[in-house]
Amino acid sequence: MMQAYNSYIESDVNWVQNIPSHWDIKKFKYLFRIKKNVVGELGHSVLSITQKGIKIKDVESGGGQVASDYSKYQKVSIGDYAMNHMDLLTGFVDLSPFDGVTSPDYRVFELIDLQSEKRFYLYILQLCYAHKIFYPLGQGAAHVGRWRLPADAFNEFKAPKPSLPEQREIVGFLDRETARIDNLIAEKQTFINLLKEKRQALISHVVTKGLDPNVKMKGSGIEWIGEVPEHWECVPLKRLIRNIEQGWSPECHSNPAKEDCWGVLKSGAVNGGVYQAQENKELPENLLPRPEIEVKDGDLIMSRASGSRELIGSAAYVYETRSKLMLSDKLFRLNYLDEINPEFVSICLGSYPLRRQIELAIGGAEGLANNLSQSNIKRLFLAKPPKAEQDLIVSALKKRLEGFDRIVAETSRSIELLREHRTALISSAVTGKIDVRNCKEKAA
Repeated sequence: MMQAYNSYIESDVNWVQNIPSHWDIKKFKYLFRIKKNVVGELGHSVLSITQKGIKIKDVESGGGQVASDYSKYQKVSIGDYAMNHMDLLTGFVDLSPFDGVTSPDYRVFELIDLQSEKRFYLYILQLCYAHKIFYPLGQGAAHVGRWRLPADAFNEFKAPKPSLPEQREIVGFLDRETARIDNLIAEKQTFINLLKEKRQALISHVVTKGLDPNVKMKGSGIEWIGEVPEHWECVPLKRLIRNIEQGWSPECHSNPAKEDCWGVLKSGAVNGGVYQAQENKELPENLLPRPEIEVKDGDLIMSRASGSRELIGSAAYVYETRSKLMLSDKLFRLNYLDEINPEFVSICLGSYPLRRQIELAIGGAEGLANNLSQSNIKRLFLAKPPKAEQDLIVSALKKRLEGFDRIVAETSRSIELLREHRTALISSAVTGKIDVRNCKEKAA
């Protein structure tokens, strides 16, 4: 167990509280200098600040947003801090490992205090994002993701300042401990990915081969489906549904709708094949709802568009939903025939054979970028057993998938706890709540 320092004094900084008696508190303006070196022309790597650090943007492929004018972009040197100060909710800050240029909307600054360690203050800066310490100092419009940290607030911000040797000891300790935690998280995430692959393989096998290993098989005529039981049909989805309805996407509030208010579902409401009613935005009071596109229990919903290609075509069966939630224009409702078990179709749409067809439909000549048309959905082929067998498959799969889902949930929760521990450890070390000096020797 980590020990505290021998003595503390009060600081005048709320997020820090007490500090070791030999530490100091410094304003950022005495630690950093904001740089504003406009490059004037493009001839450098374009850098982007992401949650995973600073990356070089691939401007040649056209991936992501590309600026039409780079003349106002600012220079970034190796070792500079680059910060997305325009978004205090999902933004990030990091030390640049590259020379390059970055958006004029970002903040580039350098450490000017010669008695300070860059990575010590990087831990503090990143902690301020993780714990939203900067957020109360922000200005702008948070509901559209523009909640920025003004330069004055940045310069007046106060942070702890131990001696340089002690900063380096803290950095060494945190580098070791966070690397250990990150390795544990990576191992657990690899385990989750393997479980999900096995889960997907099980689903794909059962919805194309059935539950009886001894059943006589026949060729389906569809490359991505392969052989199917002899008494099954291989049919396009249009033969299983009456029609497809599309929703509506008015300008909504960013918050989820209150229980007695109307809301519009986001496309993410069906991610992972599970209906999530909380993924919605509240309809403004000045707009009239459209009850004809309200989601009901028993609906089969499918995403037609998403910012992520792997989520396009995600489908979910609505076992239960709250009232007053409408489909967005990025969601389809598939109205199915009585001879079809909608849960079976929902499971099929998440299987490998259907996912491959969806990917081809998105990238095909008739498909639009990151969009799945109704006509392409109707042309998707799936293996169709008799209704009674569909019911048996759904029941059997639910039981067999419970174990997978339970272990994934437990492992995901352990990852969350590790991340919380990582952040708490950083907070305790950089604010002096634990004394990490000589920890290396003690561990040895």
